[in-house]
Order: sequence, then C-alpha cells, then structure tokens
Amino acid sequence: MDDGSDFKELFRRLSAAGAGRPTDKDGIPLGPWTPELLATAITQIEANRSGIELRTVQLWYQDNEKGISTENIRWLARVFGCDDPKATSEWQTELSVARARLVARRRALRAGSDGHDAHSPPDTVQNAAIDVDTVVPSPLAHKGEVIWPRRRFSLARTSEAVFNRGSPLDLSASVFAGAVALGFSSYFLGIHSIVFPQANGVIKQVGYLWAPNWTLLFMVLMPLYFVFVRDLVVYWRGTRRSLLSPEGEGIANDDMWVRKVATFSVTYWAAFLVCLPIATVLQWIDRCLGPLLTRDTGNYPVEWARMAIERPHVISIPEAVAFTGFAYLYMGAVFFLFFAGLILLFTIAHDSWELGRKSESWVDGEYQCQPNQVGLKIMRGIFRCCILGLLIAICMKLQSTFMLSSESTITAWLANDFLSVLGNHEKASDWLEYSMPTNYSSLLIVLATCTVFLYGLMRVQAVLRQQGDIGRGRNWRELGMMLALIALLVIVYVLIGAVAGFSILLCTGLLSAIYGLIYPSIDTWRVTDQGEEESVS
Repeated sequence: MDDGSDFKELFRRLSAAGAGRPTDKDGIPLGPWTPELLATAITQIEANRSGIELRTVQLWYQDNEKGISTENIRWLARVFGCDDPKATSEWQTELSVARARLVARRRALRAGSDGHDAHSPPDTVQNAAIDVDTVVPSPLAHKGEVIWPRRRFSLARTSEAVFNRGSPLDLSASVFAGAVALGFSSYFLGIHSIVFPQANGVIKQVGYLWAPNWTLLFMVLMPLYFVFVRDLVVYWRGTRRSLLSPEGEGIANDDMWVRKVATFSVTYWAAFLVCLPIATVLQWIDRCLGPLLTRDTGNYPVEWARMAIERPHVISIPEAVAFTGFAYLYMGAVFFLFFAGLILLFTIAHDSWELGRKSESWVDGEYQCQPNQVGLKIMRGIFRCCILGLLIAICMKLQSTFMLSSESTITAWLANDFLSVLGNHEKASDWLEYSMPTNYSSLLIVLATCTVFLYGLMRVQAVLRQQGDIGRGRNWRELGMMLALIALLVIVYVLIGAVAGFSILLCTGLLSAIYGLIYPSIDTWRVTDQGEEESVS
C-alpha cells in the first residue's frame, strides 16, 4: 500500500476501514475503529504493560502537529496485522514510512512558510511531529555530528532527575544501602550496642542500632517515602500531565514540565543550604567534632556519637570523628532529598491545578471525570508521602525524648508509659536536663510536611469544585478522612513525652498510618451523594 500517503492519511483510511477488527460471517469488519476501541485494543496487548492513554489515540485522529512514537507504531501494527508476525512486520514498515513522510512534509511546509529554515525558532522544533527518540541536529553541526544545546547546572532539574530516572528502586535501595553500611560499621567499631550510666545513675542503652532515628528512619521510612514520591512524579510527568496539557505527549510536554520544576530553583537551593551546610556540618561540629576534640560532652548526653570521650578503649577519637562525619554527611544528603521530594509534591499539586483550571473543555463531555480522577490520584500520593514524613518526625522526637528520660531502653520507656495510665506515672523531676536540637529539626519536618499536604488539599478541592457535582459526596468525604489522619499524627507528635499514656495514642496513630499507606483512599464505606450506604469495600 505504498501510495505516498503520510501517517495521518494512512491511519484515517485504515481506521475507517476497520483494519484488524473482528469480521462477520462474510469477512467484513464489524465497523470502523473509534479512539476508545483502538485504545482498548492496544492496552490489551499482553506485551504492552504500560498501556496507552485515550488522549494519545485521539491525537492520531486530529489534524495537528503530533506524530507517533516508534513504540506506538509497533502496537498499532500488531492491531492492524491481527497479531500475525508477517502482517505485523509489513504494517510496521508501512506505518514507519508513512510517519517519515509526515515529518518530511511538515518540515518542508514550515521551511516554505518561514522562509528561513536554518534559523527557525526553538518552538518550531518542539512542535514538530517527530518521535521523542529522534535527535534534532543543530544547523551548525558538521556532517555526522550532533551538537546538543548546553544547559547550565540546575539543582532543581538534577533533583527531579534523581526521582524520575532509573528503576523505581534505585534511590530507595541507595538510601537503604547507606543505612546498612552505617549499621555494619557501628558493629565493627563496637558502638552498635552500648549501655552507659547517665548523670542520674540510670544505665541507659545508647548504642547506634538502638536509635530508631538512625535505623528505622533510614532503613524503612525514608526508602518507602522515596518510592511513593517517585511513583507520583513518574505518574504525573510520564502519563497524566499530557492528558490536561495543551501540548499533549512528547517533547513539548516534557519541556514544559522541566520549566515548571526549574521555577522552584530558589526553593531547592534554600533546602540544600539548610540541610547540608547548616543542619549537617554545623550540627556535626557542635554535637560531635567539638566534644570529641575537647573530650567534653558539654550539654549533650553520652551516646554512640560521643562514646570515644568516655570509653576510648572501645572506639578511638579519630575513628569516632570519621564515623560521625560520614553518618552526618549521609543524613544531610538524604534529608535534602526528602525536602526535594516535598518540593516536587508541591510542584505537582500546583501544576495539576493550573492545567485543570485552564482546561475548561474537559469539564463537559465524555472526559468530564478525568481531572477529577487525576486530582484524587495525586492527592492520594501526596497523602502517603505526608504520612511517612510525619512518621519520620515522630521517630526523631521519640529518640530525642527518650534520651531525656530515666528509662534504660526505649522499649521499656514506651511500655512503662503505657502502664502509667494505671497509676504508675513518671514524675517531671525524672527528666534529664540536656540540649536536644533534634526536637527542632523534627518540628521543621512537621511544618514542611503539613504545608505541602494542606496546599495539595486546597488545590484538589479547587479542581473538584470546578467539576461541579461529579463524585462530590464520596470524594469530599475521602479528603476529610485524609485531613483527620494527618491531624491525628500531628497530635501524636506534639504529645510525645508531654503527657502520661502518650504511647496509647502513638499506637493508634501508627495503626491508622499503616492503614492509610495501604489504602490511601480510606474508603471503607462508599456513600452516595444522597447519603445512602451502598456497600463495604
């Protein structure tokens, strides 16, 4: 069928003829392809694990500047060829040639209309109907050479790339590996489990592996947080943003997202300066390096980081300086990525709200539920990440508050607090007088996490209002349950060590948080807009 047609012409003819569709008893296809039928057929191909968006298929039918990717040509050829290897190969060749004609014709058309093809503006290249994998050579390049435009270093783009590139486990596995390396190092140095008498005579467990803010936090909570953040970033940039964006899928859509990320550049640099030079270097000098060099713990309790002062036969001063320096550098880098994740969540919420507000044509017609569904998916992802952010802050405050208590281990402290509701209440005089800057650090995490959650909640509510009554009852109830759980975790954080029996509320908050991570929609009872209970999910 090499008749000189480009992709748009060939695709419309094949779609109208119903090529590849089931036939009746006379061998005639059961009607033409529609965007919905074609999207369903491509998604049902077993090898196509990621599926395809309906919006992408619709762009093929329209007379626009959008082309088709190499991967989608392969799936389209399988549909037209009825999954027959020989027919699929022929259709793939024919479709690829037709796409090349489409690209060539539109380049020639632009060159004729502009009159200066060699000096066409960047927007012309971005809107070209070319495959996303096609390399656009510079007009100044020599034959056979490609010159890529140079970009200055951008901390915002680099941070986004850390979450967006590679496999889903790369970042989380790296953080977990660093925590494991620190754990083994503490074991080799002999500071993994140490009991030491405090100023009040209580023998307290101060080993590295007994500190949840160094073990549980970096081995469990942080890796999970990075998994959920990356999942949401890939979901938004890779698939859903193109549904609401006027650029559609392809280079232009990716470029607009990168520009949106870059607008938060100052925020990324502020987080970097706070996490590394201030929270890491200055805190390490004040809490570890200074006391180790002067052999004076000052106003800090004796724990694994300063054990060389009291027990130099267990770990020497140089070993302690090296180990604590690596540990604090690791902590600073991970917490910068934590705040970078929060900034990305904020960016996604803001970007989705802006696109949903501009895409008024999506409110009516067959796509009216799309912004609604995308907004709820984004909010569930933000909700999961904020749960983990608050659990991280709770973990940090638990360890710092335990170091001020008169209990020997953190488990004994929580158990005795649980039993204190029966009358065995710990007196205020039992608390030790030490400086714990970790409490301030954890408070900053709570404030930043709650800010991102509340901003996302407001933006999703704005999208739901734009949708009118679509899904209003159950969706608003779901957002209310999310807000209630976040409020519960904030209350748990505030009450740690402040009242007797706080561990009971802590257990309740942990169980609720685990449920929220597994089922972020918190949709146990589905309620209709009339308020009737329909079923239990």
